[in-house]
Amino acid sequence: MARVLVTGASGYVGAALLPRLRAAGHDVRAFARSPERVAAAGVDLAGLELVTGDAVSGAGLDAALDGVDVAYFLIHSMETGAPGGADDGFASRDRRAAEAFADACGRAGVRRVVYLGGLVPDAYAASAHLASRLEVEEALLHAAPEALALRASIVVGARSRSFRFLVRLVERVPVMPLPSWRDNRTQPIDGRDVLAYLLAGATSDAVDGPLSLDIAGPDVVTYGELVTRIRDALLVGRAPIRLGFSLTPVASRVAAAIAGEDHALIGPLMEGLSGDLLPRDTRAPDLLGVRLHRLDAAIERALREWETVEELRAR
Repeated sequence: MARVLVTGASGYVGAALLPRLRAAGHDVRAFARSPERVAAAGVDLAGLELVTGDAVSGAGLDAALDGVDVAYFLIHSMETGAPGGADDGFASRDRRAAEAFADACGRAGVRRVVYLGGLVPDAYAASAHLASRLEVEEALLHAAPEALALRASIVVGARSRSFRFLVRLVERVPVMPLPSWRDNRTQPIDGRDVLAYLLAGATSDAVDGPLSLDIAGPDVVTYGELVTRIRDALLVGRAPIRLGFSLTPVASRVAAAIAGEDHALIGPLMEGLSGDLLPRDTRAPDLLGVRLHRLDAAIERALREWETVEELRAR
């Protein structure tokens, strides 16, 4: 068993990973900006060592990484910064956080780093969001002798903001306008499978040096089909309207307003819909020993979990 640090402990993935690591027998420490944020994410703080700090400034990282064997980097910021300033957006903040984390891992002698990023487009230029994910990955692959980067598309889970955004859209519009990117394909992945990959990544012998793996669900769908499957799981009628254009900058603002989301998050995510976003290889399940859930099962599970804490208006 390993001494493990989980950064981003108040986020969707970090909060869900903590109890799984503890159940597996690892000695777990969490890193977050405040205990209140971690508790609000549903994490049981009893017996959990928690170090507070800020990865962007580097505050608290040395203390958090002291004596650690395996460190998870699950920090991702999408808030808007002040243009031209030291805090000029998510890409700048994530770059500085990754660099500070990598430097601190080097000082602490961390053996393994595990990172969850995004799939890399194959046939078109990456959006600012996906390019930032790759930049962070490249910084972290040199942070420890054994480094694992897992690349995922849309994660289907009750607390996944991209999934929640799609559900809210289907709930709140009487018809479903689908721009031209509706025919582009991706492979969403069940949040449970993401957590299984991350858990396996702590100890897998497959990671004997820097390694990047694409992780994806078994179902290839267009974005239009994904929306339709969510609609069907919600048991609502939403007639699709096929549009001959995308107008992403405008559409993202309208969609964010309808879903009640921050455009600073939705805008960059929707910019990544301009082409297929598919895995480049399929090694991950065999290398890390993960069995994958089908998309419909993932959607139904996520909606059921969501409904345990909040009623879905469409159901």
